[in-house]
Amino acid sequence: MQSEEDEVASSAAPLIDHLTELRRRLIIMIAAVAVAFVICFIFSERVFNVLIIPFVEAVGRANAGKDPTLYFAPLEFFFTRVRLAVFAAIVVAFPVIAYQAYRFIAPGLYRREKKAAAPFLVAMPILFALGGCLVYFVMMPFIMQFAVGFEAKAGGEAPANYELLTRVGDYLTLTTTLILSFGFAFQLPVFLTLLARAGIITASMLVKYRRFAIVLIFIIAAILTPPDPFSQIVLGSCILALYEISVISVRFAEKKSKAAAEKAAA
Repeated sequence: MQSEEDEVASSAAPLIDHLTELRRRLIIMIAAVAVAFVICFIFSERVFNVLIIPFVEAVGRANAGKDPTLYFAPLEFFFTRVRLAVFAAIVVAFPVIAYQAYRFIAPGLYRREKKAAAPFLVAMPILFALGGCLVYFVMMPFIMQFAVGFEAKAGGEAPANYELLTRVGDYLTLTTTLILSFGFAFQLPVFLTLLARAGIITASMLVKYRRFAIVLIFIIAAILTPPDPFSQIVLGSCILALYEISVISVRFAEKKSKAAAEKAAA
């Protein structure tokens, strides 16, 4: 039976082999995105109809009996469907992309490290989905309700009708930007725990630099989200909560690694 050191040594390959393997994995990733794009484009109108539900419900609550309307320029709706298909393809192909990335680095891992990586492969798409659901079920309904609330009829203090004219492209950009921002932000526990397993960071380091992390978190939230304070505060608060969860996860990983090292030394 091979030792763990022999396993890694036997899996070592010349640079050209690594580049060939990288090329193969990239081709699979691109193919997965391409296939997902074709399928998603076919159903892109249905996907868009699902994404606009928060807008439709907000208009319905604010203006009973008024038909919700989205505006678009010539060809805008077609290109919106293309952009939506690209967005959906990335989301759908995300598990394949993550798995292919793992398969590329797996030959350089010990057997126990390969087993340890499995939970992260499962956690990544789940956390991404949780971030997306938070946007769809919480963020977008609030933002749309807030925006529609500024509508007003002429008369009294309003000299003219104030009506929200929502463009198809603008709405899609807002929705997809928030979903991607929250989805990737929710990967923070996975990212920090992997760094801890690699020995790059420790739980005490995360606690020590928490104050700087808080400032950086809200700067990142301001960059990733549209220019409205609510989105920035919610994303920043979520990332901060995930940072604290990461501290707990890193501590757990450190205890587990320490126990494994003590067992191996015994």
